Amino acid sequence: MQRREFITLVGGAAATWPLAARAQRTGRVRRVGMLLGLAEDDPEAINRVKAFRLGMRDLGWIEGRNVQIEFRFAGTNPESINRNVAELVGLAPDVIVANSTAVMLALQPATSTIPIVFAMVNDPINQGFISNLAHPGGNITGFLFIESNMVGKWINLLGDVGPNLSRVALMFNPDSVPYFDVYLRSFKALPQQASVEVEAVHVRTPADVELAIAKLGREPGSALIAASDVFILAVRGVILKAADQYRVPVISPYRQFVVEGSLMSYGPDTADIFRRSASYVDRVLKGEPPGNLPAQSPVKFELVVNLKTAKALGLSLSESFLLLADEVIE
Repeated sequence: MQRREFITLVGGAAATWPLAARAQRTGRVRRVGMLLGLAEDDPEAINRVKAFRLGMRDLGWIEGRNVQIEFRFAGTNPESINRNVAELVGLAPDVIVANSTAVMLALQPATSTIPIVFAMVNDPINQGFISNLAHPGGNITGFLFIESNMVGKWINLLGDVGPNLSRVALMFNPDSVPYFDVYLRSFKALPQQASVEVEAVHVRTPADVELAIAKLGREPGSALIAASDVFILAVRGVILKAADQYRVPVISPYRQFVVEGSLMSYGPDTADIFRRSASYVDRVLKGEPPGNLPAQSPVKFELVVNLKTAKALGLSLSESFLLLADEVIE
Protein backbone atom coordinates (compact mmCIF):
# COMPACT_ATOMS: atom_id res chain seq x y z
CA MET A 1 0.00 0.00 0.00
CA GLN A 2 1.36 3.42 -0.92
CA ARG A 3 1.96 5.96 1.87
CA ARG A 4 -0.66 8.39 0.49
CA GLU A 5 -3.32 5.64 0.41
CA PHE A 6 -2.42 4.65 3.99
CA ILE A 7 -2.82 8.22 5.28
CA THR A 8 -6.15 8.56 3.47
CA LEU A 9 -7.49 5.35 5.00
CA VAL A 10 -6.37 6.31 8.51
CA GLY A 11 -7.83 9.80 8.18
CA GLY A 12 -11.17 8.44 6.97
CA ALA A 13 -11.35 5.97 9.84
CA ALA A 14 -10.58 8.68 12.40
CA ALA A 15 -13.41 10.79 11.06
CA THR A 16 -15.89 8.00 11.76
CA TRP A 17 -14.75 6.96 15.23
CA PRO A 18 -17.39 7.54 17.95
CA LEU A 19 -16.74 10.43 20.29
CA ALA A 20 -16.23 8.04 23.21
CA ALA A 21 -13.55 6.15 21.31
CA ARG A 22 -11.72 9.36 20.53
CA ALA A 23 -11.96 10.37 24.20
CA GLN A 24 -10.32 7.11 25.23
CA ARG A 25 -7.18 8.11 23.34
CA THR A 26 -6.53 10.73 26.04
CA GLY A 27 -8.10 8.93 29.01
CA ARG A 28 -11.36 7.41 30.12
CA VAL A 29 -14.60 9.35 30.08
CA ARG A 30 -15.36 10.44 33.64
CA ARG A 31 -18.88 10.18 35.05
CA VAL A 32 -20.47 12.88 37.21
CA GLY A 33 -23.87 12.58 38.85
CA MET A 34 -26.06 15.52 39.81
CA LEU A 35 -29.26 15.27 41.84
CA LEU A 36 -31.46 18.35 42.22
CA GLY A 37 -34.37 18.68 44.61
CA LEU A 38 -36.43 20.41 41.92
CA ALA A 39 -38.59 19.46 38.97
CA GLU A 40 -36.75 19.24 35.65
CA ASP A 41 -38.82 22.03 34.06
CA ASP A 42 -38.47 24.44 36.98
CA PRO A 43 -36.70 27.63 35.79
CA GLU A 44 -34.43 27.46 38.83
CA ALA A 45 -33.36 23.91 37.92
CA ILE A 46 -32.72 24.94 34.32
CA ASN A 47 -30.62 27.91 35.47
CA ARG A 48 -28.54 25.77 37.85
CA VAL A 49 -27.86 23.04 35.31
CA LYS A 50 -26.83 25.60 32.70
CA ALA A 51 -24.44 27.31 35.11
CA PHE A 52 -22.85 23.99 36.12
CA ARG A 53 -22.39 22.94 32.50
CA LEU A 54 -20.75 26.26 31.67
CA GLY A 55 -18.47 25.92 34.69
CA MET A 56 -17.43 22.43 33.62
CA ARG A 57 -16.86 23.52 30.03
CA ASP A 58 -14.69 26.44 31.17
CA LEU A 59 -12.50 23.91 32.98
CA GLY A 60 -12.13 21.70 29.91
CA TRP A 61 -14.78 19.08 30.70
CA ILE A 62 -16.80 18.54 27.53
CA GLU A 63 -19.89 16.31 27.64
CA GLY A 64 -19.59 13.45 25.17
CA ARG A 65 -15.83 13.85 24.98
CA ASN A 66 -14.22 13.45 28.39
CA VAL A 67 -17.15 13.60 30.82
CA GLN A 68 -20.65 12.20 31.08
CA ILE A 69 -23.04 14.04 33.41
CA GLU A 70 -26.00 12.11 34.76
CA PHE A 71 -28.69 14.63 35.77
CA ARG A 72 -31.57 13.59 38.02
CA PHE A 73 -34.48 15.74 39.18
CA ALA A 74 -36.18 14.44 42.31
CA GLY A 75 -38.48 17.30 43.29
CA THR A 76 -39.37 17.37 46.99
CA ASN A 77 -41.00 13.95 47.32
CA PRO A 78 -38.93 11.77 49.71
CA GLU A 79 -39.67 8.60 47.74
CA SER A 80 -38.48 10.24 44.53
CA ILE A 81 -35.34 11.52 46.25
CA ASN A 82 -34.52 8.08 47.68
CA ARG A 83 -35.15 6.38 44.34
CA ASN A 84 -32.89 8.79 42.49
CA VAL A 85 -30.19 8.53 45.16
CA ALA A 86 -30.17 4.73 44.82
CA GLU A 87 -30.00 5.01 41.04
CA LEU A 88 -27.11 7.48 41.02
CA VAL A 89 -25.10 5.59 43.62
CA GLY A 90 -25.68 2.40 41.63
CA LEU A 91 -24.02 4.04 38.62
CA ALA A 92 -20.84 4.46 40.71
CA PRO A 93 -19.95 7.91 39.32
CA ASP A 94 -16.61 9.55 40.05
CA VAL A 95 -18.37 12.33 41.98
CA ILE A 96 -21.94 13.38 42.80
CA VAL A 97 -23.23 16.96 43.07
CA ALA A 98 -26.07 17.19 45.59
CA ASN A 99 -28.48 20.12 45.46
CA SER A 100 -30.66 20.70 48.55
CA THR A 101 -30.54 19.61 52.15
CA ALA A 102 -33.18 16.92 51.60
CA VAL A 103 -31.02 15.36 48.87
CA MET A 104 -27.97 15.38 51.15
CA LEU A 105 -29.92 13.75 53.98
CA ALA A 106 -30.74 10.86 51.66
CA LEU A 107 -27.38 10.71 49.91
CA GLN A 108 -25.00 10.83 52.87
CA PRO A 109 -25.93 7.41 54.34
CA ALA A 110 -26.06 5.86 50.86
CA THR A 111 -22.31 6.10 50.23
CA SER A 112 -19.16 6.80 52.19
CA THR A 113 -16.83 6.25 49.24
CA ILE A 114 -18.19 8.28 46.31
CA PRO A 115 -17.04 11.92 46.59
CA ILE A 116 -19.95 14.34 47.13
CA VAL A 117 -19.98 18.07 46.40
CA PHE A 118 -23.07 19.73 47.86
CA ALA A 119 -24.44 22.91 46.33
CA MET A 120 -26.78 25.24 48.20
CA VAL A 121 -26.98 23.30 51.45
CA ASN A 122 -27.56 25.07 54.76
CA ASP A 123 -26.09 24.35 58.22
CA PRO A 124 -23.95 21.38 57.05
CA ILE A 125 -22.03 21.01 60.33
CA ASN A 126 -25.03 20.73 62.66
CA GLN A 127 -26.69 18.37 60.22
CA GLY A 128 -23.64 16.13 60.36
CA PHE A 129 -22.62 16.35 56.71
CA ILE A 130 -19.14 17.67 57.49
CA SER A 131 -17.03 18.02 60.63
CA ASN A 132 -16.02 21.65 60.07
CA LEU A 133 -15.83 24.18 57.26
CA ALA A 134 -12.08 24.39 56.86
CA HIS A 135 -11.46 20.62 56.92
CA PRO A 136 -14.71 18.81 56.09
CA GLY A 137 -13.18 15.33 56.30
CA GLY A 138 -14.66 12.19 54.80
CA ASN A 139 -16.09 12.14 51.29
CA ILE A 140 -18.14 15.37 51.43
CA THR A 141 -17.54 19.07 50.85
CA GLY A 142 -19.34 21.85 49.04
CA PHE A 143 -20.98 25.25 48.93
CA LEU A 144 -23.39 26.71 51.47
CA PHE A 145 -26.42 28.83 50.63
CA ILE A 146 -28.14 30.67 53.50
CA GLU A 147 -26.55 31.47 56.86
CA SER A 148 -28.28 32.71 60.00
CA ASN A 149 -27.42 36.40 59.50
CA MET A 150 -29.65 36.51 56.41
CA VAL A 151 -32.78 36.62 58.57
CA GLY A 152 -31.87 40.06 59.88
CA LYS A 153 -30.99 41.31 56.40
CA TRP A 154 -34.36 40.24 55.01
CA ILE A 155 -36.19 41.99 57.85
CA ASN A 156 -34.15 45.18 57.38
CA LEU A 157 -34.95 45.24 53.66
CA LEU A 158 -38.66 44.79 54.34
CA GLY A 159 -38.45 47.66 56.84
CA ASP A 160 -36.73 49.86 54.25
CA VAL A 161 -39.66 49.57 51.83
CA GLY A 162 -42.49 49.27 54.39
CA PRO A 163 -42.14 52.00 57.03
CA ASN A 164 -45.19 50.68 58.91
CA LEU A 165 -43.80 47.17 59.19
CA SER A 166 -44.78 45.61 62.50
CA ARG A 167 -44.90 41.86 61.93
CA VAL A 168 -42.84 39.47 59.80
CA ALA A 169 -43.51 35.77 59.25
CA LEU A 170 -40.62 33.47 58.32
CA MET A 171 -42.30 30.66 56.36
CA PHE A 172 -40.71 27.22 55.88
CA ASN A 173 -41.32 23.51 56.11
CA PRO A 174 -39.72 22.29 59.38
CA ASP A 175 -39.40 18.77 57.98
CA SER A 176 -37.05 19.89 55.20
CA VAL A 177 -35.26 22.88 56.81
CA PRO A 178 -35.48 22.54 60.62
CA TYR A 179 -32.47 24.81 61.10
CA PHE A 180 -34.54 27.91 60.35
CA ASP A 181 -35.97 27.68 63.86
CA VAL A 182 -32.36 27.91 65.09
CA TYR A 183 -31.64 30.80 62.73
CA LEU A 184 -34.67 32.68 64.06
CA ARG A 185 -33.67 32.12 67.68
CA SER A 186 -30.21 33.48 66.86
CA PHE A 187 -31.78 36.58 65.33
CA LYS A 188 -34.07 37.16 68.33
CA ALA A 189 -31.09 36.91 70.67
CA LEU A 190 -29.55 39.99 69.04
CA PRO A 191 -30.29 43.53 70.25
CA GLN A 192 -33.17 44.80 68.13
CA GLN A 193 -33.29 48.33 66.80
CA ALA A 194 -36.86 48.15 65.56
CA SER A 195 -40.08 47.05 67.16
CA VAL A 196 -40.94 44.28 64.71
CA GLU A 197 -42.52 41.02 65.77
CA VAL A 198 -40.94 38.08 63.98
CA GLU A 199 -42.32 34.56 64.12
CA ALA A 200 -41.76 31.20 62.43
CA VAL A 201 -44.62 29.88 60.35
CA HIS A 202 -44.40 26.14 59.76
CA VAL A 203 -46.08 24.88 56.58
CA ARG A 204 -46.23 21.39 55.13
CA THR A 205 -48.98 21.64 52.50
CA PRO A 206 -50.26 24.24 50.02
CA ALA A 207 -53.34 24.60 52.23
CA ASP A 208 -51.10 25.56 55.18
CA VAL A 209 -49.48 28.21 52.98
CA GLU A 210 -52.81 29.77 51.98
CA LEU A 211 -54.11 29.87 55.55
CA ALA A 212 -50.92 31.47 56.86
CA ILE A 213 -50.87 34.20 54.22
CA ALA A 214 -54.59 34.89 54.65
CA LYS A 215 -53.92 35.43 58.36
CA LEU A 216 -51.06 37.81 57.57
CA GLY A 217 -53.31 39.74 55.21
CA ARG A 218 -55.75 40.46 58.04
CA GLU A 219 -53.05 42.10 60.12
CA PRO A 220 -51.85 45.52 58.85
CA GLY A 221 -48.11 46.04 58.68
CA SER A 222 -47.36 42.36 57.99
CA ALA A 223 -44.85 40.90 55.56
CA LEU A 224 -43.59 37.45 54.60
CA ILE A 225 -40.14 35.91 54.26
CA ALA A 226 -40.33 32.86 52.00
CA ALA A 227 -37.32 30.93 53.27
CA SER A 228 -34.72 29.01 51.26
CA ASP A 229 -36.53 25.70 51.24
CA VAL A 230 -37.15 23.38 48.29
CA PHE A 231 -40.74 22.96 49.48
CA ILE A 232 -41.25 26.73 49.50
CA LEU A 233 -39.69 26.99 46.06
CA ALA A 234 -41.97 24.23 44.76
CA VAL A 235 -45.16 25.93 46.06
CA ARG A 236 -44.17 29.46 45.10
CA GLY A 237 -47.16 29.70 42.76
CA VAL A 238 -49.47 29.23 45.75
CA ILE A 239 -47.48 31.74 47.80
CA LEU A 240 -47.51 34.42 45.12
CA LYS A 241 -51.20 33.99 44.34
CA ALA A 242 -52.17 34.28 47.99
CA ALA A 243 -49.78 37.18 48.61
CA ASP A 244 -51.33 39.05 45.70
CA GLN A 245 -54.85 38.33 46.91
CA TYR A 246 -54.17 39.43 50.50
CA ARG A 247 -51.70 42.20 49.61
CA VAL A 248 -48.76 40.80 51.58
CA PRO A 249 -45.23 41.92 50.67
CA VAL A 250 -42.92 38.93 50.10
CA ILE A 251 -39.14 38.67 50.13
CA SER A 252 -37.20 35.49 49.40
CA PRO A 253 -33.66 34.49 48.50
CA TYR A 254 -34.71 33.34 45.03
CA ARG A 255 -34.72 35.69 42.05
CA GLN A 256 -37.39 33.51 40.39
CA PHE A 257 -39.89 34.67 43.02
CA VAL A 258 -39.48 38.28 41.87
CA VAL A 259 -39.70 37.35 38.20
CA GLU A 260 -43.03 35.69 38.96
CA GLY A 261 -44.40 38.57 41.05
CA SER A 262 -43.01 38.85 44.60
CA LEU A 263 -41.82 42.20 45.91
CA MET A 264 -38.13 41.46 46.42
CA SER A 265 -35.45 38.84 46.56
CA TYR A 266 -32.14 39.02 48.31
CA GLY A 267 -29.76 36.12 48.45
CA PRO A 268 -26.76 34.38 46.98
CA ASP A 269 -26.48 34.12 43.21
CA THR A 270 -27.47 30.49 42.62
CA ALA A 271 -25.83 30.35 39.19
CA ASP A 272 -22.57 31.52 40.73
CA ILE A 273 -22.72 28.73 43.33
CA PHE A 274 -23.20 26.11 40.63
CA ARG A 275 -20.37 27.49 38.53
CA ARG A 276 -18.14 27.36 41.60
CA SER A 277 -19.25 23.82 42.41
CA ALA A 278 -17.89 22.79 39.01
CA SER A 279 -14.43 23.88 40.22
CA TYR A 280 -14.61 21.37 43.09
CA VAL A 281 -15.82 18.62 40.77
CA ASP A 282 -12.83 19.39 38.57
CA ARG A 283 -10.42 19.14 41.51
CA VAL A 284 -11.95 15.86 42.71
CA LEU A 285 -11.74 14.38 39.21
CA LYS A 286 -8.07 15.35 39.18
CA GLY A 287 -7.44 13.45 42.39
CA GLU A 288 -7.98 15.81 45.35
CA PRO A 289 -9.87 14.24 48.30
CA PRO A 290 -13.13 16.14 48.92
CA GLY A 291 -12.47 16.15 52.67
CA ASN A 292 -9.41 18.34 52.06
CA LEU A 293 -11.40 21.01 50.19
CA PRO A 294 -12.88 23.65 52.53
CA ALA A 295 -16.63 24.16 52.44
CA GLN A 296 -17.35 27.64 51.14
CA SER A 297 -19.90 30.33 51.84
CA PRO A 298 -21.53 32.37 49.06
CA VAL A 299 -19.53 35.31 47.72
CA LYS A 300 -21.98 36.92 45.30
CA PHE A 301 -25.37 38.29 46.40
CA GLU A 302 -28.21 39.90 44.46
CA LEU A 303 -31.00 42.28 45.39
CA VAL A 304 -33.86 42.21 42.87
CA VAL A 305 -36.97 44.38 43.15
CA ASN A 306 -40.28 44.17 41.31
CA LEU A 307 -41.44 47.76 40.84
CA LYS A 308 -44.84 46.75 39.47
CA THR A 309 -45.57 44.71 42.58
CA ALA A 310 -44.43 47.56 44.83
CA LYS A 311 -46.88 49.92 43.14
CA ALA A 312 -49.69 47.36 43.43
CA LEU A 313 -48.99 47.15 47.19
CA GLY A 314 -49.02 50.94 47.49
CA LEU A 315 -45.32 51.12 48.34
CA SER A 316 -43.27 54.05 47.13
CA LEU A 317 -39.65 52.95 46.85
CA SER A 318 -37.04 55.66 47.23
CA GLU A 319 -34.53 56.36 44.50
CA SER A 320 -31.69 55.59 46.91
CA PHE A 321 -33.17 52.15 47.63
CA LEU A 322 -33.62 51.35 43.95
CA LEU A 323 -30.00 52.31 43.32
CA LEU A 324 -28.99 49.53 45.74
CA ALA A 325 -30.78 46.93 43.62
CA ASP A 326 -28.84 44.79 41.19
CA GLU A 327 -31.97 44.50 39.06
CA VAL A 328 -35.31 46.32 38.97
CA ILE A 329 -38.14 44.51 37.22
CA GLU A 330 -40.78 46.87 35.81
